[in-house]
Amino acid sequence: MAKAFKYGLKGITGYLEPAERELLRGLLDDVISMLEPQLSSNEDPLTALIGLDMNVKEPSDRALLRLLPNVMKNDDAASLEFRQLTERSLREGKIGALRATAMGLDRNELVLTPEEAKLWSMALNDVRLVLAERLDIRDEADADHVHAMQDWSQAEDVESYLALVYNFTTWLQESLVQAMMASMDRKS
Repeated sequence: MAKAFKYGLKGITGYLEPAERELLRGLLDDVISMLEPQLSSNEDPLTALIGLDMNVKEPSDRALLRLLPNVMKNDDAASLEFRQLTERSLREGKIGALRATAMGLDRNELVLTPEEAKLWSMALNDVRLVLAERLDIRDEADADHVHAMQDWSQAEDVESYLALVYNFTTWLQESLVQAMMASMDRKS
């Protein structure tokens, strides 16, 4: 069974069972797949090098839109222009954090440096955003309904299974953030 992250003499440490590692690795890989940009054969290499993507569009998948939101709610043209200038680098940053976290799962002992902890927190947040969208969490009542699912033996359908996975990643991220805060408190 997983053990919460904590801050101690070794730094930020945690423990995941092999099955929990594989579950988390699968979630990370799924979000990476969502975020990988579509490659265009006629893309200008210089434009790609500096991070521009003039062919980008607002994502139709609500979960992807949650990861890559519009910056202007009432101005589609400004949102598209901002998306063209920033989305490629945003995707690359998110994918980098997700991959670093997946690679960290290869170690038997989870001992995170402050930079690794930051990447893990970012990656877990992105996984949770996707799961929250798939579970249609819109308000506190929806969140309470999802958090009520705590027993793996009661998972009867996709929604209840996703709720359990969401609760697990939420717990994991909360323990990580608490450990990060404890490390900052000890340093000051």
